[in-house]
Amino acid sequence: MDRPDLNQAADRKRLKIRLATLEADMAYFQARLEILGEPATANQWAQHKAFDYLSRGLGNLVLKTKRRMLMSE
Repeated sequence: MDRPDLNQAADRKRLKIRLATLEADMAYFQARLEILGEPATANQWAQHKAFDYLSRGLGNLVLKTKRRMLMSE
C-alpha cells in the first residue's frame, strides 16, 4: 500500500520542478522580447508577437502551478 505522505511529498517535488521549469522558460521569452526591442520588420513583429503570447501563456501556467502547490499543503 502506498503511503499518502510519501505520495504527497513526491507530488510536491514534481510541482516544484515544474514551477522552476516554467519560470525559466518564461524568463527566456521575456529576455527574447527585451533583445528584440521595438520591432522594425515584419519578421521581428511576428517574433515579438509569438514571444509575447508564449510569455503570457507561461505566466498563466506558473500561476496555476503555484495555486496547485498551495492547495497541496
